[in-house]
Amino acid sequence: MDWIYSTKDPLLQTLVGCLIIFVVVIILTRIVGLRAFAKFTAYDFAFTVAIGSIISSTLTSSTSLAHGSTAIAGLLLIMFLFSYLQRKSKSLSNAISNAPLLLMDGPTILYENLKFARIQEEQVIAKLREANVLNYDQVFAVILESTGDISVLHSANADKNERFDKKLLSGVRTKP
Repeated sequence: MDWIYSTKDPLLQTLVGCLIIFVVVIILTRIVGLRAFAKFTAYDFAFTVAIGSIISSTLTSSTSLAHGSTAIAGLLLIMFLFSYLQRKSKSLSNAISNAPLLLMDGPTILYENLKFARIQEEQVIAKLREANVLNYDQVFAVILESTGDISVLHSANADKNERFDKKLLSGVRTKP
């Protein structure tokens, strides 16, 4: 029965640790800002996974709360610095961020881009269904975002000709 519960388990310490780590993360996130857990770039994703790993190891292993809190603060500081430097340097931004990629240009599927991104046509079609696209003529663009999400820009009504602002495609690669 030790695999379910052992009297040696530090349950109270774990609960107190949860509260302390929760408060630390909230305070640090408030200092750094909402960007702390955004999903804009690959390093944002890596940062979020690293924070989760630190929290887990702090609460379930021999890592002290002070050590875990310091590691979280350090990662948040690095993330803050990178986001600041990324705004200042286009070359750094290009080095650490994936540019979005156009998967459909209007009703035309860009198969070369699908192949480059390792996206299957069926996955794009599933995203079109999620967006309630009734036919390809409604589609203005389908974009693989830098986060890995797929965005569908489309007309809400198949019978209407809505205006599409091409500025929505700024920064989107049309070729791999």
